[in-house]
Amino acid sequence: MALTSTPTPSVASPTSRFAPDRSRDIICLGRLAVDLYAQQVGARLEDVSSFAKYLGGSSANIAFGCARLGLASAMLARVGNDHMGRFLTETLTREGCDVSHVRVDHERLTALVLLGLKDRDTFPLIFYRENCADMAVDEADFDEAFIASSKALLITGTHFSTEQVNRASRRALDYARRNGVRTVLDIDYRPVLWGLTGKADGETRFVASEDVTAHLQRILPLIDLVIGTEEEFRIAGGKTDLIDALAMVRAVTPATLVVKRGPLGCQIIDGDVPASLDDAPIQGGVEVEVLNVLGAGDAFASGFLSGWLRDEPLEACARAANASGALVVSRHGCAPAMPTPAELDYFLAEAKADPQRMRRPDRDAKLARLHRVSPARKQRDEVLGFAFDHRNQFFDLAQQTGADEARIARLKSLFVEAVAQTESKLGLQGRIGVLIDDRYGQDALNAATGRGWWIGRPVELPGSVPLVFDHGRSIGTTLTSWPQEHVVKCLVQFHPDEPVEQRLEQEAQLRALYDATQASGHELLLEVIPPKHAHLPSAPDTVYRALKRLYNIGIYPEWWKLEPMEAAQWQSVDALIAERDPYCRGVVLLGLSAAVEQLNEGFRAAAQSATCRGFTVGRTIFHEPSHAWLAGSINDDELIARVRQTFETLIDSWRSARGNAAPHSAPPHQAHQEQAA
Repeated sequence: MALTSTPTPSVASPTSRFAPDRSRDIICLGRLAVDLYAQQVGARLEDVSSFAKYLGGSSANIAFGCARLGLASAMLARVGNDHMGRFLTETLTREGCDVSHVRVDHERLTALVLLGLKDRDTFPLIFYRENCADMAVDEADFDEAFIASSKALLITGTHFSTEQVNRASRRALDYARRNGVRTVLDIDYRPVLWGLTGKADGETRFVASEDVTAHLQRILPLIDLVIGTEEEFRIAGGKTDLIDALAMVRAVTPATLVVKRGPLGCQIIDGDVPASLDDAPIQGGVEVEVLNVLGAGDAFASGFLSGWLRDEPLEACARAANASGALVVSRHGCAPAMPTPAELDYFLAEAKADPQRMRRPDRDAKLARLHRVSPARKQRDEVLGFAFDHRNQFFDLAQQTGADEARIARLKSLFVEAVAQTESKLGLQGRIGVLIDDRYGQDALNAATGRGWWIGRPVELPGSVPLVFDHGRSIGTTLTSWPQEHVVKCLVQFHPDEPVEQRLEQEAQLRALYDATQASGHELLLEVIPPKHAHLPSAPDTVYRALKRLYNIGIYPEWWKLEPMEAAQWQSVDALIAERDPYCRGVVLLGLSAAVEQLNEGFRAAAQSATCRGFTVGRTIFHEPSHAWLAGSINDDELIARVRQTFETLIDSWRSARGNAAPHSAPPHQAHQEQAA
């Protein structure tokens, strides 16, 4: 299935509601925290045993969602000088959100929230926000020029709840009003954050308070767009009846009012408040089964703003808002559940054609794939890889040299040092790749992780045909302990004409692996090597047909690893990938134990490929120096020098084969991802 989408450009029309020549679409001021979501759905929070960590906080979720929908968003907040603060800023940055005004607070910790999913109506949550960093935002954290650089400024209600944040938020609003910046209030009423409930009661959504109402009504005259639920408009208006509350809000502000009505959709009041809510047309939503309502309002706001900031009609804004909210309530978490333009386009089209089927968007395979592959991600235009994930070969080397098998771990750690030296010498940051196993290479894996390298990690039992996984059949269990940056690498000796029983067994294993990576979020690298048997002759189209078969059964790995091929074969593979999976990250060449000159021939044949990103070569690099080191005839420094010499020779050969030119341009959707990332 081909999955493509081009986000709508953020260009104001001649009758734009926004001031011209602004470098940012929206600045979001407010909560920026870590969400820890219970992974056991249906359990009491007391009984939850594990949590998933996500970016959270209503303003941050909206900034994230707007960036994912192609807007130039910026976050204005604080994080602590801690690991969680760095996680938040790195997450926003990867999504394309400007974090230049996320200050590091050296006195306070980053805020934290624990959230549970008990049932469709019960979502216990606890805010850990005592003197937290994002509630210490100060007027000195930003200047007028920053606020004036944006079309719009969004603030959520929590950031008027204390004297400190109220003062900073009011200053931001003053700057906005002076500079033609449109202002947005997401009421985001959390009684616990106004001190109206017990500290552990984050679930209560409404407590009447004359003080909160009076406070909000002093803010409302400065606002152009107000977004809230029925309960939130009741607190803003200070009335139990919703129409009366809306009338009170209208009495103090001419803002456009967007009332969220859950599965019904929303209602937009852009003028006088009608006598009855029935007189305000409902902008219908897509009804879906609810997994998690937490964060759905932030998704709604992101969707609405994605149209509003592009001067689209309010009805179109509502359509995107309702769809965004519907998708997020069907998923775990908030920020990572936010949709892309490709997802919204697909979801809205399918919901219109078959609304009953789209009641469970979480079960739609194409939508799930779009959610996985269409968000912005770091593009790897070139992978220069050293593969030392071999296990049997290193065991054999230890046996041949009489070395203690335990020395293999030290050997692989030295390889990491060699790669690091090559990266530094040649300036290859962002282009280095390694393949490392966890049998002998766990220390090496730990040392390589976190450097920005492309890291592949094998799961296959070496030499197994049919395919068997190294750590048992429960491959999903294996992946739970892997860092997210590790790419799942699986070598399969697969031939499209192998006996049907063997092919079906191999395909079942690959399907289990593919499903496991879809659930875990890891990228997948399939190394496909057709076995060389007399009864399975190799033809020019064998690899092409093997890949086509795997696509036909619904397996779409991010990466392929293939043997060197002739130029014509590369053209066929390129065409297949372009047709079936334009989101594919690319192909890397394997080396087996070929001599350097043979690899050079393979490099030259792949030079014009649109999908080949580089190589991951192993034995050609490591065999001779490893034998010498294990035998005790060379020391650590000599081992590193020899490994580097061959590795750097291959890097030079690869780049020479490419004509010393820049890597081939990525497809349009990938180029957009790289720009956003």
